Amino acid sequence: MALSTTLRGWGFVSPALLWTLAFFVAPFAIMVAMSLATLEGRELIWGFDLANYRRLFGQSFLANAIVVSLQITLTVTLVSILLAYPLAWIIAFRVPPRWQRLVLLLAILPFWTSYVVRSYSWLLVLSREGVVNKTLMSLGVIAEPLEMASTRFATVTGFVHFFVMLLTLTIFANLVQLSPNYRRAATDLGANGWQAFRHVILPLTLPGIMVGAFLTFVLCIGDYITPQILGGNNELTVPQVIMVQLGRRGDFPLAAALSIVLMGLVTLAYLASARWLRLDRV
Repeated sequence: MALSTTLRGWGFVSPALLWTLAFFVAPFAIMVAMSLATLEGRELIWGFDLANYRRLFGQSFLANAIVVSLQITLTVTLVSILLAYPLAWIIAFRVPPRWQRLVLLLAILPFWTSYVVRSYSWLLVLSREGVVNKTLMSLGVIAEPLEMASTRFATVTGFVHFFVMLLTLTIFANLVQLSPNYRRAATDLGANGWQAFRHVILPLTLPGIMVGAFLTFVLCIGDYITPQILGGNNELTVPQVIMVQLGRRGDFPLAAALSIVLMGLVTLAYLASARWLRLDRV
């Protein structure tokens, strides 16, 4: 009976295990092996060589790409949290319940449009002849158009436009689960509005914040399209450098090493936020 139950259990989980082995474990192992290989001319030499990893920190443009990716990702994550929390609070506690579904529907509209279309739309808005420059010049705020397109500011703006909505959803899901008795109890104990928020509401909503922040970090640091369209080639991120190595130089070992480093950064982000990422807390 026990053997039959065990076999039945393995029968249920084997498709998922085979899928994971075929499409995650095996490709990851190949990528690790590739990162330890070297490229001599056009010949790929398999082996156990850490030269590609040494190049990441020995060549300034590679190390700078890692720094730029982290700076952009952390900036986007922080700005998105600061914008999303008030929006989620307003939807949860200021919008009447009968209108909340409509407001949430409007909030997720950016997810319905193509990623590429959104990026090019922001490029048009932020260009020298775009809406922002024309509005500022018509108001007399500036005399000459500002260079906003093909900058880090444009990249961050494009990212924030998307991820604010994602964070709003995760924070809102946490806020609506909070009993109003928490705030009443804090008020009864002498806390003002700010103290109740800081010591009661904010700690209880940290799981929703951290889930959204982690998703933002993962999607942002691995994104290629938005930095390529909005940031141009003024400063390259890790995904852009990977594409250069693959498309122009054919340096697959270095591209694999960069990908491993990227996965390492995501793993560190997960470990830093793991205590808040339990599904039963969101």
